[in-house]
Amino acid sequence: MPASPLPDPALSRLAVDAVRVLSMDAVQKANSGHPGAPMGLAPVGYLLWTRHLRHNPANPEWSNRDRFVLSAGHASMLIYSLLHLTGYDLPLEEIRQFRQWNSRTPGHPEYGHTVGVETTTGPLGQGVANSVGMALAERWLAHRFNRPGHAVVD
Repeated sequence: MPASPLPDPALSRLAVDAVRVLSMDAVQKANSGHPGAPMGLAPVGYLLWTRHLRHNPANPEWSNRDRFVLSAGHASMLIYSLLHLTGYDLPLEEIRQFRQWNSRTPGHPEYGHTVGVETTTGPLGQGVANSVGMALAERWLAHRFNRPGHAVVD
């Protein structure tokens, strides 16, 4: 995927700050959670989601998407902020309900519960094994279904 021109640095700073503010506000409102990791990882998350990951908020189940696995699930406000800001069906009201009973933004990301979350993570390091499994599955699918001049999986 060719990279587009770099965005205006001021706009990038504003986007990173939006991730930080959403994260710290949600954790503060819940009176529970971990604001440090989402605030510190905001620049990395912003660059990954806007410059490198292939994803489609209008079609979150697109089979050829890249997967983002947050192994440190306690930093879940990072992924929730990024999902919200990049156009996934995760409205601000759900961000406000972070870590509340029956919200779509639990303290640790849960697959099948929040659109855009690729796997449930909790124990530190669990996401590493999940990611390896996803990568191996993708490689197997490419080997099985791709043909010269016709890449179904890339």
